Amino acid sequence: MSSGSLKRNYRCVPSLQQFYSGGAFVVSSDGSFLVCACDDKIKIVETSNASIRHTIDGDEAAVTALALSPDDNRLFSVTHSRQIRIWDLSSLRCLRSWKAHDGPVMAMTCDSSGGLLATAGADKKVFVWDVEGCYCTHSFKGHKGVVTSIMFHPAPDNLLLFSGSDDATVRVWDLVSKKCIAVLEKHFSTVTSLAVSENGWTLLSAGRDKVVNLWDLRNYSFKMTVPTYEVLEAVCVVHGGSTFASYLGTHLFEKNNRKSNGSPPIYFLTVGERGIIRAWSSAGASCLYEQEYSDTSVSSEKNDERRGFTSAVMLPCNQGFLCVTADQQFLFYLPTRCDGGKFCLSLSKRLVGYNEEIVDMKFLGEDEHFLAVATNLEQVRVYDLTSMSCMYVLSGHTDTVLSLDTCVSTSGRTLVVTGSKDNSVRVWEHESQSCIGIGTGHMGAVGAVVFSKEGRNFFVSGSCDRTIKVWNLDDFHADVNGTVDLKARAVVSAHDKDINSLAISPDDTLLCSGSQDRTACIWKLPSLVSMVTLKGHKRGIWSVEFSPVDKCVITASGDKTVKIWEIPSGACLKTFEGHTSSVLRASFLSRGMQLISCGADGLLKLWTVKSNECIATYDQHEDKVWALAVGKKTEMLATGGSDAAVNLWHDSTVADKEEAFRSEEEGVLKGHELENAVSDAEYTKAIQLAFELRRPHKLFELMAELCMKKDAEEHLAKALGCLGTEEIRLLLEYVREWNTKPKLCHIAQFVLFHVFNIFPPTELIEIRGISELLEGLIPYSYRHFSRIDRLLRSTFLLDYTLTGMSVIEPESENQPDSGVVNELPSANGSYVKEQLSVVEPLEKPRSKKRKSNKSSKGIEKKLKEVGVDASVISLQT
Repeated sequence: MSSGSLKRNYRCVPSLQQFYSGGAFVVSSDGSFLVCACDDKIKIVETSNASIRHTIDGDEAAVTALALSPDDNRLFSVTHSRQIRIWDLSSLRCLRSWKAHDGPVMAMTCDSSGGLLATAGADKKVFVWDVEGCYCTHSFKGHKGVVTSIMFHPAPDNLLLFSGSDDATVRVWDLVSKKCIAVLEKHFSTVTSLAVSENGWTLLSAGRDKVVNLWDLRNYSFKMTVPTYEVLEAVCVVHGGSTFASYLGTHLFEKNNRKSNGSPPIYFLTVGERGIIRAWSSAGASCLYEQEYSDTSVSSEKNDERRGFTSAVMLPCNQGFLCVTADQQFLFYLPTRCDGGKFCLSLSKRLVGYNEEIVDMKFLGEDEHFLAVATNLEQVRVYDLTSMSCMYVLSGHTDTVLSLDTCVSTSGRTLVVTGSKDNSVRVWEHESQSCIGIGTGHMGAVGAVVFSKEGRNFFVSGSCDRTIKVWNLDDFHADVNGTVDLKARAVVSAHDKDINSLAISPDDTLLCSGSQDRTACIWKLPSLVSMVTLKGHKRGIWSVEFSPVDKCVITASGDKTVKIWEIPSGACLKTFEGHTSSVLRASFLSRGMQLISCGADGLLKLWTVKSNECIATYDQHEDKVWALAVGKKTEMLATGGSDAAVNLWHDSTVADKEEAFRSEEEGVLKGHELENAVSDAEYTKAIQLAFELRRPHKLFELMAELCMKKDAEEHLAKALGCLGTEEIRLLLEYVREWNTKPKLCHIAQFVLFHVFNIFPPTELIEIRGISELLEGLIPYSYRHFSRIDRLLRSTFLLDYTLTGMSVIEPESENQPDSGVVNELPSANGSYVKEQLSVVEPLEKPRSKKRKSNKSSKGIEKKLKEVGVDASVISLQT
């Protein structure tokens, strides 16, 4: 491979980042974005691809509640500091803020007009605020516990406010009379969610007492209870005309479409601790639909803790139903027809707000459009790289998954193998999204697994029990259903400590294992006969990999180095040093001519094998980088680590070359354009081009030339007026550099004078880093003006000396104005007219001594040095 094919640069595309830490969230009116609480920050996330549109920094306190105005222009937030803030989403500026409540704010909502904001707090109070005036319009007291939910009546002409509390009551507040007009008492536990029917006359309340209560808002009487036998977190009403209503009304409610009194039934959805969605009808309090299985995750069997739904909302514009899980996942459901035309819900999208610590990842599929990610959980999440949505979750392990590998078998099946802390290995099929094989026998956590490269009919696992096992895949057939018990073909006790990594040679004849005992071993496959032990690292080995073309292997160690070893001699050929902490992963690139490594220092380094040179270093992670995946076809990179972020890296070598060539070509053209503008005296255009080309020396020459022009102020005002804020900042940086040199300071002061005259202080103070720029300008400017002051004082002494020597006549008030007028340049570039009076000859002194011609010539020379025309001064003879 030619050296021109070597990679020189990678561009990072942050794909999966933490955007939700649990708690408050809100959906936009069109469903295009989510606003989520992420610790003390607020993340605005695109629902299409989970990309973070904006991040709003808070006040270092956790966000407790969020709300959006109906037009999505304003965001309301409150933190544990009880400070309510109003944000303009177009500029991300805080418009106003005020402190509310005597305890944390648990919920907030905005009315349909956007003019009122209601807040519910742990201080058992409910407040209503005027958004524009930031003052409290209503203060409601009456609850005996924490107010957990709050909502305005959706009808604009019905000025009612509903609040639910953990005192098991729902209160109805009249905004006109400012009183509590009803207390609804039928719950026996915390009221978690409120909803109003489409006609506006029925209130639904859900609680942790496993029931949904329906209330008549005409007389605030109790209508009925719908038992759900599940701790509920949210209830949502299905509105007529929506996709849900059409599917439900057509297929399920034909026999229940009317009550006996002729009023239509109310259809609603509930979610809770079981992690399933159920559809209900108020007609007979019947459950019309229930999911067969939960899409949420279940924790280990040790504590049998279920991670169900914590919240849910009906999405606008018929976009479906959104459910939020306890492990920070957003599940998007759409109504569909199942077999027999029955109503069912299909999971259309899964956005993961927090990925825990990422421990391993691999590209999946023939075209590598998917990414399998093992986090600090018992599941493996498979992401679609186009939308960065979690396509599905591989659940089956009972403890954390530590390692995984992927391959496409000879039969065309895409397989995933995983090793876990539950001492087992599992084989999964991508197409069916199910487990097809389980291998048991290890006595410790399985920290490394790897598929064969050529035959793809076996895989190898390494464990904390210090053994290596070879597992047979010949028992798998496309027509076999269910799970197969895997059989170990060979077992060997390989190391003295935990095995961290395994690698198989491209021809499936050799296996390399890396261990915490600071050694790597080469084994013959499939019999696992030891060939050679690689010794030389001073710390445990975290990663091993064979070269795709040469008989060598690389090892990455906790001693901050990467080494290349020769096979079969076991000699160390090269050592790569540069990481400041443990190197956790290393892999070959460019057909073995380059290396990519990542470590506990959060750095990603690109190396050239031949020269031992580190070509590039990338710092895009905030913590340890545990996982590194390299695409076999495109050599695209994926990295993940302790910061719960997944970054995708694309080779930009060719693109950077083309961009550099275009930039050079464009620079040449603009350089010619600049020279033409200077020759044509088009100073405005020339100054703009000098800024674009970043040529401070040329800019100085233009300013120096303008300084000598009579209409300099007009040209400079026109040129500087076209500059943007960033260009003004750049100009001040240039002026700061010029101001440090005495030869250039007069031009610097000339430009600075006009900058301060043209731009108002309010605009200058908004420039980024203006304080540092002014701090650099002030001391040198003070030094230059002190020097000018000293020079001026010296001229006074010279005038006094010449007058005392009777060389020049002192100026008198009655002196005529006639004389020679000289134009002397001032400091700001203008010309000052100075009139020098012609001194008339005085009477000859009585002394017979005459001044010599030598002294006269000396005086003339001195006068020329100070800029005075000696020809206009009459000397005494």
